[in-house]
Formats: sequence, structure tokens, C-alpha cells
Amino acid sequence: MDLKQAKERIQKLREEIKKRNYDYFVLDKSEVSEAVRDSLKKELIELENQYPELITPDSPTRRVGSVLSGKFTKVKHITPKKSLQDAFSAKDVREWAERICKLVPGEKITFTCELKIDGLNITVHYRDGKFVRAVTRGNGIEGEDVTHTIKTIESVPLELNKKVTIEVSGEVYMPKKSFEKLNKEQEAKGEDTFANPRNAAAGTIRQLDPKVAASRNLDAFFYELGASDLKQEPKKQEEILKEFTEMGLKVNPEWHTFKTIDEVIEFCESWHEKRHDMPYEVDGIVIKVNSKDQQKKMGFTAKFPRFMIAYKFPAEQATTLVEDIQIQVGRTGVLTPVAHLKPVLVAGSTISRATLHNEDEIAKKDVRIGDTVIIQKAGDVIPEVVEVMKNFRTGKEKKFHFPKKCPVCDRNVERKEGFAAYRCINPDCPAKTLRNFYHFVSKSAFNIDGLGIKVIDQLVKFDLIKDPADILTLQVADFYNLPLFKEKRAQKIYNAIQAKKQIELERFLFGLGLRYLGEKASGDLAGFIKHHLKRSSEKLKTIKIEKKGQASLFGEDEIEEKMSKKDLITPMDILKTLDSVNIEELENVEGVGGKVAGAVVEWFSEKRNRKLFEKFYNAGLTLILPKEQKKTAITGLSFVLTGSLETMTRDQAKRLIKEAGGHVQSAVSSKTDFVVAGVNAGSKLKKAKELNVEVIDEEEFKKKLT
Repeated sequence: MDLKQAKERIQKLREEIKKRNYDYFVLDKSEVSEAVRDSLKKELIELENQYPELITPDSPTRRVGSVLSGKFTKVKHITPKKSLQDAFSAKDVREWAERICKLVPGEKITFTCELKIDGLNITVHYRDGKFVRAVTRGNGIEGEDVTHTIKTIESVPLELNKKVTIEVSGEVYMPKKSFEKLNKEQEAKGEDTFANPRNAAAGTIRQLDPKVAASRNLDAFFYELGASDLKQEPKKQEEILKEFTEMGLKVNPEWHTFKTIDEVIEFCESWHEKRHDMPYEVDGIVIKVNSKDQQKKMGFTAKFPRFMIAYKFPAEQATTLVEDIQIQVGRTGVLTPVAHLKPVLVAGSTISRATLHNEDEIAKKDVRIGDTVIIQKAGDVIPEVVEVMKNFRTGKEKKFHFPKKCPVCDRNVERKEGFAAYRCINPDCPAKTLRNFYHFVSKSAFNIDGLGIKVIDQLVKFDLIKDPADILTLQVADFYNLPLFKEKRAQKIYNAIQAKKQIELERFLFGLGLRYLGEKASGDLAGFIKHHLKRSSEKLKTIKIEKKGQASLFGEDEIEEKMSKKDLITPMDILKTLDSVNIEELENVEGVGGKVAGAVVEWFSEKRNRKLFEKFYNAGLTLILPKEQKKTAITGLSFVLTGSLETMTRDQAKRLIKEAGGHVQSAVSSKTDFVVAGVNAGSKLKKAKELNVEVIDEEEFKKKLT
């Protein structure tokens, strides 16, 4: 980006931020999340740091708060208000700590951490212990007199326990339950609902009628001391919080002091998920130097106090630029457009790509190369483009045209009527083949230790495998042809492959990569195959297979013997079973249905796939039938796993649930019975709480299995 481009981009950012701030602070509404506003502000700060000659006094990065609405009397603050500098990662916090340590060389610094409540900053004045006035932050120099509404908040005392003249600041917020109730009332009256509790709180405070404010159950926490006539002013932030409590001012109880920045970071990260359990919105942690004397030495910049910083939780949304759109060909031949993005931090990880799903989605959202977009990532969900910010368009953006040929094999693509996706029709497309290999060795399929994507790429490159069955025939010497492979590593992968020549039937079916055949459907299909074999073993005819030029016979007695002793079958038993059933029978299998049944019949009807099964058989693959499911306490119940379990892997937990007759779901819904939350549980935990799904820990989970 040259100077001219930077100037244009900075101007666009300033205009957009000012508009969003006006909506948020003055009109008490917001069409985008706070994370999006933060992301825009962060980009503007970075560009102004890179091009300081483009900084202007009216830039949003140089101002505190927002413009005043004009509804209420303006009041000049006794103590001017400053904004807080944001930290978006542990790295940002460490760098801040390093900077402030240089300002007090040789001195030890302790820190106070307080929850950053997502509400509206308010300053309250008391004279001789009696409530006098309440003022919004406004532009930092002047605020608005909102005494009439703040007086209705029960947690704001009208008289303190001490007769002091004092200026205190805090956060007025709306509890989650009050927010939900208010929006239901707004809907019932046919009026607009509020976007979030913060906007609801701000809108309530600015009501002209104090009775309206009183009915909405606002609350407040106090945390900052301004001007006062205290005979002995507190010397530490922790002393201020204790003093407030003695005065009768409500303080958030979740504050702590720490001696090291490592402890501070650990505290911040511990609240990533815990915050969802609180009855109010928490959007970060405010970290303050505890000593007031050190705070004075550190002082202020033009906008920020140097002695404190706001750690923001990893945002699930951010803004960035679409640098290109490229097509990715999947294992079933589906062409998926992928946005290549200017790297941005979202939900704790750097994102440089996001799915655009299909041609219709691109058209619906009107995504173009060069656009500024909002992207979203929650937990394990693939990043996606949520919205295009069209105000940023310059006219240089390029529309994307979907290709008529596969970008990998240059063969025609088709889009069937009623389907959103284009599909490469070439069965030998290299992209389909490669991604099918990736799927075959994935964690939920064969999960062969040491055989990852990079090794698969090399095996394909050196023409050592042409289909998944070839993987099972690899010898130690084959790996010597690959770069960086020595005898020990080659032997280790070979042994891992041999160990997978006996594998659960549902894993094998999933590893084949049939369209629509996910993990659950694979398990349901495996159960059907077992049931059918058991039921109709007396009807099975002799299976004749040509193996190395000799006839090998598997009679019904031999099949029964295999099933009764080890519950093992061969790939050819699957072919025989599916040949003997019709599509209606498959459609009626619980968990399978029409789409999956159609895909199964289509796949197994192709000669190349039937030959693949013969190759699996000749490679010595045997398949373990599902265990008989006995009725247990969790039979028929649905579970979602989130976070890391301490005594078992995620796959082991899934297997135990299935063996006990339960179902494993990938996402939380109203039909989920339990969410098992391990260490560092993700967004699924939040979803469970929203839907009132019961959350259990690992110990409770293990008890249910016994």
C-alpha cells in the first residue's frame, strides 16, 4: 500500500468508524458487533502508525467517547476522561508491561485486574455523602446530565456511609435476564428490539421519563476514584475498591491483584469461557498498575493512561480485505470458492482464508475481490464471510465469475438442478483423489499414526499410491523413496499401517468418503450391515473371489463362524450385503435417509469402486462389526463434546457413548441432552447455556457411562 492508497483507506476507515460510533453511542443501536468496531479501529491505528503524516486531530483514534446527543444538559467533567488502550493478545499485554517497567526502573510492579463490564461509563458526584449528579462520559471533556435516570438504579446509593465529597466512576449495565425481558416487551409492543445489553442500558439511561428507566432493572459497578476531599487518599487501586465497599458503593467482586504479568495473563485467559456464566456481559479484563504513586510517574498519553490497559477477549468477528477468490476442489468434486484474506486475528487464531460456500452465496452477499468484509469464526467452525462493508468500495473491486471448467483437471463442471454446488465430473481429477486420501487417513477414519497430509502428498507425487487400498499394501522399502525418510521412520509408519488392517466397520465406511456419509450415518449403516448379516446369514450364498489366480470360497458356515467368534467380516461381505438389499430398505434405516441411501447405492454401483473393495480384501483388510448395544442409562441420549478430557481422548469418549447406545452430535441444539465440558471448553459451552442444555464435567460423564 503506497501513500495515496493509505490516505484513501484511512479516510474510509475514519468515516465508517464515526458513523458506527454515532449509531452506537448516540442512537443506542448497532448494525455490527463491537468486535467489528474494534477491528476497524485497530486497522486505523496500524495505518496511522505506519503513516504518521496522515494523522489528523479529528481522527477517531485521537478522541475519547462520542459526540453528545443534545438531549440533556452538558456538564464539564472535574476529572477529564480518557479511553483505554486495547490489548488483543497475551503478546500485547507483555509488550505493554515491558513499556511501563521502563518508566519506573528498578521498581517492582503489582497489578490489579478487574472484569470489563460491557455497559455505559457514568460519573457520579456526592457532596457530604449525598448524591448530587450523574454524568455520562460524553467526549471526555463534557458529558450529559442523566441524574434523573441514574437515581432510579437501586445499586447507586443516594447516600454514602461516609460524609465525603467525592467523584466516582463506574459502569451502568443491564443484566442479561433484564435484557431478554425488555426485548420481549419491545416485540410485544411492535417496537424495535435492542441489539445488545450495552445499547439497551445506554438507551435506558437517556430516557426522558425516569419511570421507564426504573422499570428496566439497571445495575452498576464502581471502580474509579476522581476528585475527593478524603483526608487520606488510597495509595493503591485495591484500596480504592475496598474503600468504595465501605462507603456503600457496589464493586464487582471478581477483582484480583497479581505480582507478575504471567499471573495476569493466566487470569485473563481463564475468563475466556467463564465470562459466559456471568449474569452480565463481560468483554474483557482491565489491567491496572496497583500503586497510585507509580501511576502518577507513568502518566498519560494524549488519549490513554499509560498505567492501564484493556485486554479484549478473542473476537469471533473482525474486518479485513478480500485479496483474491480461488476455487478449491473437494473429495466429492464440489467446487468451493475460498476468499483469500489479508491475515487477521479472529477467535484467537490468525485467519487468512474463509469459505464463500457457493456461487449463489457470492451473488447474495455480492462479495468482490478488493472488498472490505466482516468475517466470523466461532470455536471449530470454518471461518466465513458474514457481510460486505460496501461503504469502503472505491470502484476498483472485481466481480468473481465462477469457472465452467475444473481449475485442477480442466474438465467440465456441472450444476444439477436444485443443487447450489458445481461439481467436477472427472472421476480421476487429481484434486478429488488427493483430498480423498486426506479423508481416508483422517482422525475419524483410519487415523494412521505418522501418515499425515505431507506424507500423502509425497506418496502421490512419487506415484506410490493411486487409491486408498494401495496405502495398505505399502512396504517399508517404499518409504525410502521419499525425502527425509530413514529406516526407523519408515518402519514406524509401516507398523502403523499394519495395525489398521483390522478396523471398525464404521470407520472404514466413513473413510471411503461417500457423499453425505458422515460419522453418524456411517455408524448407522454399519449397524444395519451387522443386523442384515445376522438375520440373513442362512440365505448367504457362496462368495467366489479370484485371489492371485486361485478361487477362494467363503461359505455361509465360514461367515457365521467369523461373526460368532470375532465379529469380523471382509470388505466382500459388505458388497454381498448391499447387493442383496434395495434402496427403500436403506432409506428406512434410522440415521440414513434418502440422500445417504442414494449416495451409497450410486457409489457401490460403480465398477471402479467394486474393484477397490477387492483390492481392500486382497490387502488383508478385516472389519470389526459394531458391538451389540445393551440398554444403558444413556441409550438414546445425545451428547456433544467440547474441550480436552483428562482421562481419555475425544475419540475414546465418542466410542464409549456409541457403545452405550448414545448418540454423538457435532453441534449443540435444543435436541442435545448433555454437553460434556472438558478443559478449555469452546463456544459450544456458551451455546449450551443459551439453550439451557445440561452441562456435565468429565467425572459426571464417566458416572453416566457406568
